[in-house]
Amino acid sequence: MAAIALETLNAATPADFTAALGDLFEHSPWIAEAVAPHRPFASLAALHAAMMTVVREAAHEQRLALIRAHPDLAGKAARGGTMTLDSVAEQSSAGLDQLSDEEYATFTRLNDAYRERFGIPFILCVRRHTKDSILRQFERRLANSPEAEIEAAIAEIGRITALRLDQRVTAPDRLPVHGRLSTHVLDTHSGRPAAGVAIDLVEIAASGRHRLIARAVTNVDGRTDGPLIGGRPVPIGRYELRFAVAPYFAAAGVPLADPPFLDTVPVAFAVAEPEGHYHVPLLVTPWSYATYRGS
Repeated sequence: MAAIALETLNAATPADFTAALGDLFEHSPWIAEAVAPHRPFASLAALHAAMMTVVREAAHEQRLALIRAHPDLAGKAARGGTMTLDSVAEQSSAGLDQLSDEEYATFTRLNDAYRERFGIPFILCVRRHTKDSILRQFERRLANSPEAEIEAAIAEIGRITALRLDQRVTAPDRLPVHGRLSTHVLDTHSGRPAAGVAIDLVEIAASGRHRLIARAVTNVDGRTDGPLIGGRPVPIGRYELRFAVAPYFAAAGVPLADPPFLDTVPVAFAVAEPEGHYHVPLLVTPWSYATYRGS
Protein backbone atom coordinates (compact mmCIF):
# COMPACT_ATOMS: atom_id res chain seq x y z
CA MET A 1 0.00 0.00 0.00
CA ALA A 2 1.41 3.37 -1.05
CA ALA A 3 1.88 5.96 1.70
CA ILE A 4 -0.68 8.75 1.81
CA ALA A 5 -0.08 12.33 2.92
CA LEU A 6 -1.71 13.61 6.09
CA GLU A 7 -2.82 16.66 4.11
CA THR A 8 -4.69 14.36 1.72
CA LEU A 9 -6.38 12.56 4.61
CA ASN A 10 -7.44 15.86 6.14
CA ALA A 11 -9.15 16.86 2.88
CA ALA A 12 -10.69 13.44 2.12
CA THR A 13 -14.35 12.58 2.49
CA PRO A 14 -15.23 10.72 5.70
CA ALA A 15 -15.73 7.56 3.66
CA ASP A 16 -12.32 7.86 1.97
CA PHE A 17 -10.65 8.68 5.29
CA THR A 18 -12.16 5.55 6.84
CA ALA A 19 -11.21 3.46 3.82
CA ALA A 20 -7.59 4.60 4.15
CA LEU A 21 -7.27 4.03 7.91
CA GLY A 22 -10.13 1.71 8.80
CA ASP A 23 -7.91 -1.35 9.09
CA LEU A 24 -5.22 0.39 11.15
CA PHE A 25 -6.87 -1.07 14.25
CA GLU A 26 -7.47 -4.78 13.65
CA HIS A 27 -10.91 -5.30 12.02
CA SER A 28 -12.17 -2.14 13.76
CA PRO A 29 -13.04 0.64 11.26
CA TRP A 30 -15.27 2.31 13.87
CA ILE A 31 -12.22 4.05 15.31
CA ALA A 32 -11.35 5.82 12.07
CA GLU A 33 -15.04 6.66 11.59
CA ALA A 34 -15.17 8.29 15.03
CA VAL A 35 -12.04 10.34 14.38
CA ALA A 36 -12.94 11.60 10.90
CA PRO A 37 -15.19 14.49 12.10
CA HIS A 38 -12.34 15.90 14.21
CA ARG A 39 -10.12 16.75 11.24
CA PRO A 40 -7.90 18.49 10.29
CA PHE A 41 -4.99 17.09 12.30
CA ALA A 42 -1.82 19.15 12.39
CA SER A 43 0.45 16.18 12.97
CA LEU A 44 0.68 12.42 12.90
CA ALA A 45 1.03 12.48 16.69
CA ALA A 46 -2.27 14.36 17.01
CA LEU A 47 -4.05 11.89 14.72
CA HIS A 48 -2.81 8.87 16.62
CA ALA A 49 -3.61 10.47 19.98
CA ALA A 50 -7.17 11.15 18.81
CA MET A 51 -7.59 7.52 17.74
CA MET A 52 -6.29 6.23 21.07
CA THR A 53 -8.66 8.59 22.90
CA VAL A 54 -11.57 7.00 21.01
CA VAL A 55 -10.34 3.57 22.08
CA ARG A 56 -9.87 4.50 25.73
CA GLU A 57 -13.25 6.25 25.95
CA ALA A 58 -15.14 3.41 24.26
CA ALA A 59 -17.49 1.19 26.23
CA HIS A 60 -15.87 -1.77 27.98
CA GLU A 61 -17.47 -4.32 25.64
CA GLN A 62 -16.34 -2.36 22.59
CA ARG A 63 -12.75 -2.32 23.84
CA LEU A 64 -12.96 -6.05 24.50
CA ALA A 65 -14.20 -6.57 20.94
CA LEU A 66 -11.19 -4.63 19.63
CA ILE A 67 -8.81 -6.77 21.69
CA ARG A 68 -10.49 -10.00 20.62
CA ALA A 69 -10.20 -9.01 16.96
CA HIS A 70 -6.44 -9.63 17.20
CA PRO A 71 -4.97 -13.02 16.32
CA ASP A 72 -2.96 -15.20 18.70
CA LEU A 73 0.79 -14.97 18.26
CA ALA A 74 1.95 -17.89 16.10
CA GLY A 75 -1.54 -19.35 16.48
CA LYS A 76 -3.90 -21.21 14.18
CA ALA A 77 -4.71 -18.06 12.19
CA ALA A 78 -1.01 -17.68 11.38
CA ARG A 79 -0.68 -21.24 10.12
CA GLY A 80 -4.05 -21.10 8.41
CA GLY A 81 -3.26 -17.90 6.49
CA THR A 82 -6.28 -15.95 7.76
CA MET A 83 -4.50 -13.00 9.41
CA THR A 84 -4.47 -9.45 8.04
CA LEU A 85 -1.46 -8.48 5.93
CA ASP A 86 -0.23 -6.16 8.69
CA SER A 87 -0.34 -8.95 11.26
CA VAL A 88 1.42 -11.35 8.90
CA ALA A 89 4.28 -8.88 8.37
CA GLU A 90 4.52 -8.10 12.08
CA GLN A 91 4.67 -11.70 13.21
CA SER A 92 7.16 -12.65 10.50
CA SER A 93 9.42 -9.77 11.60
CA ALA A 94 10.00 -11.68 14.84
CA GLY A 95 10.45 -15.01 13.08
CA LEU A 96 7.10 -16.36 14.29
CA ASP A 97 6.47 -17.76 10.81
CA GLN A 98 9.57 -19.96 11.11
CA LEU A 99 8.97 -21.77 14.41
CA SER A 100 10.09 -25.31 15.01
CA ASP A 101 7.42 -27.81 16.10
CA GLU A 102 8.70 -27.49 19.67
CA GLU A 103 8.51 -23.69 19.57
CA TYR A 104 5.02 -23.83 18.04
CA ALA A 105 3.91 -26.15 20.87
CA THR A 106 5.28 -23.66 23.42
CA PHE A 107 3.38 -20.75 21.86
CA THR A 108 0.21 -22.86 21.67
CA ARG A 109 0.50 -23.75 25.37
CA LEU A 110 1.00 -20.11 26.37
CA ASN A 111 -1.79 -18.84 24.10
CA ASP A 112 -4.19 -21.38 25.59
CA ALA A 113 -3.14 -20.58 29.17
CA TYR A 114 -3.54 -16.85 28.55
CA ARG A 115 -6.97 -17.18 26.94
CA GLU A 116 -8.14 -19.47 29.73
CA ARG A 117 -7.04 -16.96 32.37
CA PHE A 118 -8.12 -13.70 30.71
CA GLY A 119 -10.58 -14.60 27.94
CA ILE A 120 -8.70 -12.50 25.38
CA PRO A 121 -5.72 -13.06 23.05
CA PHE A 122 -2.25 -12.10 24.23
CA ILE A 123 -1.39 -8.83 22.47
CA LEU A 124 2.15 -7.56 22.09
CA CYS A 125 3.79 -5.20 19.61
CA VAL A 126 6.04 -7.94 18.24
CA ARG A 127 8.10 -5.54 16.11
CA ARG A 128 9.70 -4.47 19.40
CA HIS A 129 10.62 -8.02 20.45
CA THR A 130 12.54 -11.16 19.55
CA LYS A 131 11.05 -14.62 20.12
CA ASP A 132 12.83 -14.94 23.46
CA SER A 133 11.54 -11.55 24.59
CA ILE A 134 7.98 -12.44 23.52
CA LEU A 135 8.09 -15.64 25.57
CA ARG A 136 9.37 -13.74 28.63
CA GLN A 137 6.51 -11.25 28.28
CA PHE A 138 4.03 -14.12 28.05
CA GLU A 139 5.29 -15.63 31.31
CA ARG A 140 5.36 -12.29 33.15
CA ARG A 141 1.94 -11.12 32.07
CA LEU A 142 0.22 -14.40 32.96
CA ALA A 143 0.72 -13.32 36.59
CA ASN A 144 -1.19 -10.05 36.08
CA SER A 145 -4.79 -9.31 37.07
CA PRO A 146 -7.49 -9.27 34.35
CA GLU A 147 -7.83 -5.50 34.77
CA ALA A 148 -4.09 -4.97 34.31
CA GLU A 149 -4.11 -7.11 31.18
CA ILE A 150 -6.89 -5.09 29.57
CA GLU A 151 -4.76 -1.98 30.08
CA ALA A 152 -1.64 -3.77 28.85
CA ALA A 153 -3.47 -4.92 25.72
CA ILE A 154 -4.69 -1.39 24.95
CA ALA A 155 -1.18 0.00 25.47
CA GLU A 156 0.27 -2.59 23.09
CA ILE A 157 -2.43 -1.82 20.52
CA GLY A 158 -1.28 1.79 20.78
CA ARG A 159 2.28 0.75 19.93
CA ILE A 160 1.15 -1.51 17.09
CA THR A 161 -1.00 1.17 15.48
CA ALA A 162 1.62 3.88 15.94
CA LEU A 163 4.03 1.80 13.87
CA ARG A 164 1.39 1.08 11.25
CA LEU A 165 0.35 4.73 11.04
CA ASP A 166 3.96 5.92 10.77
CA GLN A 167 4.49 3.56 7.83
CA ARG A 168 1.26 4.41 6.10
CA VAL A 169 0.99 8.21 6.40
CA THR A 170 3.54 10.88 5.54
CA ALA A 171 3.46 14.04 7.62
CA PRO A 172 5.75 16.86 8.81
CA ASP A 173 6.40 14.80 11.96
CA ARG A 174 7.20 11.15 12.57
CA LEU A 175 6.11 9.12 15.55
CA PRO A 176 8.81 8.12 18.08
CA VAL A 177 8.66 4.44 17.14
CA HIS A 178 12.08 3.88 15.55
CA GLY A 179 15.41 2.76 16.92
CA ARG A 180 18.77 2.36 15.24
CA LEU A 181 21.67 -0.07 15.41
CA SER A 182 24.94 0.87 13.71
CA THR A 183 28.63 0.03 13.81
CA HIS A 184 32.02 1.04 12.49
CA VAL A 185 35.45 -0.57 12.47
CA LEU A 186 38.67 1.24 13.33
CA ASP A 187 41.98 -0.42 12.48
CA THR A 188 44.09 0.70 15.44
CA HIS A 189 47.11 -1.18 14.05
CA SER A 190 47.37 1.24 11.13
CA GLY A 191 45.40 4.10 12.69
CA ARG A 192 42.68 4.36 10.04
CA PRO A 193 39.09 3.27 9.32
CA ALA A 194 38.89 -0.36 8.22
CA ALA A 195 37.30 -0.60 4.78
CA GLY A 196 36.09 -3.91 3.37
CA VAL A 197 35.34 -5.74 6.63
CA ALA A 198 32.44 -8.17 6.21
CA ILE A 199 29.93 -8.01 9.08
CA ASP A 200 27.05 -10.28 10.07
CA LEU A 201 24.41 -9.29 12.63
CA VAL A 202 22.88 -12.38 14.23
CA GLU A 203 20.00 -12.71 16.69
CA ILE A 204 21.08 -15.08 19.47
CA ALA A 205 18.16 -17.23 20.62
CA ALA A 206 17.95 -19.32 23.78
CA SER A 207 16.83 -22.28 21.64
CA GLY A 208 20.13 -22.24 19.76
CA ARG A 209 18.34 -21.45 16.46
CA HIS A 210 20.14 -18.20 15.73
CA ARG A 211 18.88 -15.93 12.95
CA LEU A 212 20.83 -13.77 10.51
CA ILE A 213 19.38 -10.25 10.66
CA ALA A 214 21.71 -8.22 8.44
CA ARG A 215 24.89 -8.56 6.41
CA ALA A 216 27.11 -5.66 5.32
CA VAL A 217 30.64 -4.59 4.37
CA THR A 218 32.36 -1.47 5.73
CA ASN A 219 33.02 1.43 3.39
CA VAL A 220 36.05 3.76 3.19
CA ASP A 221 34.96 5.39 6.47
CA GLY A 222 34.91 2.03 8.23
CA ARG A 223 31.12 2.27 8.47
CA THR A 224 28.27 0.46 6.78
CA ASP A 225 26.39 2.47 4.15
CA GLY A 226 23.28 2.43 6.34
CA PRO A 227 22.36 1.30 9.83
CA LEU A 228 22.20 -2.46 10.36
CA ILE A 229 18.72 -1.87 11.78
CA GLY A 230 16.95 1.41 11.07
CA GLY A 231 13.52 2.82 10.33
CA ARG A 232 11.96 0.44 12.84
CA PRO A 233 12.38 -0.60 16.48
CA VAL A 234 15.47 -2.60 17.44
CA PRO A 235 13.82 -5.70 18.93
CA ILE A 236 14.54 -6.49 22.57
CA GLY A 237 16.92 -9.43 22.65
CA ARG A 238 20.47 -10.70 22.44
CA TYR A 239 22.65 -10.23 19.38
CA GLU A 240 26.12 -10.87 18.06
CA LEU A 241 28.08 -8.82 15.56
CA ARG A 242 30.60 -10.96 13.70
CA PHE A 243 33.48 -9.07 12.09
CA ALA A 244 35.62 -10.94 9.56
CA VAL A 245 38.91 -9.24 10.44
CA ALA A 246 41.50 -11.79 9.21
CA PRO A 247 40.63 -11.33 5.51
CA TYR A 248 40.80 -7.56 6.01
CA PHE A 249 44.29 -7.63 7.56
CA ALA A 250 45.50 -10.17 5.00
CA ALA A 251 44.33 -7.90 2.18
CA ALA A 252 46.13 -5.00 3.88
CA GLY A 253 49.40 -6.95 3.76
CA VAL A 254 49.69 -7.48 7.53
CA PRO A 255 51.67 -10.67 8.31
CA LEU A 256 49.36 -13.14 10.07
CA ALA A 257 49.90 -16.50 11.76
CA ASP A 258 48.41 -19.60 10.17
CA PRO A 259 45.71 -19.83 11.41
CA PRO A 260 45.41 -16.13 12.34
CA PHE A 261 45.11 -15.26 16.02
CA LEU A 262 41.90 -13.32 15.31
CA ASP A 263 39.82 -14.56 12.42
CA THR A 264 36.17 -13.57 13.04
CA VAL A 265 35.67 -11.31 16.05
CA PRO A 266 32.29 -11.85 17.78
CA VAL A 267 30.83 -9.00 19.81
CA ALA A 268 27.84 -10.15 21.88
CA PHE A 269 25.45 -7.55 23.31
CA ALA A 270 21.83 -7.11 24.34
CA VAL A 271 19.14 -4.56 23.44
CA ALA A 272 16.62 -3.43 26.07
CA GLU A 273 15.35 -0.18 24.48
CA PRO A 274 13.62 -0.83 21.13
CA GLU A 275 13.46 2.88 20.31
CA GLY A 276 17.03 3.51 21.47
CA HIS A 277 20.07 4.32 19.36
CA TYR A 278 22.79 1.68 19.66
CA HIS A 279 26.22 2.10 18.15
CA VAL A 280 28.52 -0.90 18.66
CA PRO A 281 31.95 -0.21 17.11
CA LEU A 282 35.03 -2.40 16.88
CA LEU A 283 38.56 -1.15 17.52
CA VAL A 284 40.84 -3.91 16.30
CA THR A 285 44.41 -5.02 15.57
CA PRO A 286 45.45 -8.49 14.37
CA TRP A 287 45.95 -9.44 18.04
CA SER A 288 43.41 -7.46 20.12
CA TYR A 289 40.07 -5.71 20.02
CA ALA A 290 37.76 -3.49 22.08
CA THR A 291 34.19 -2.22 21.87
CA TYR A 292 31.75 0.03 23.70
CA ARG A 293 28.21 1.32 23.41
CA GLY A 294 27.96 4.58 21.54
CA SER A 295 24.86 6.37 20.34
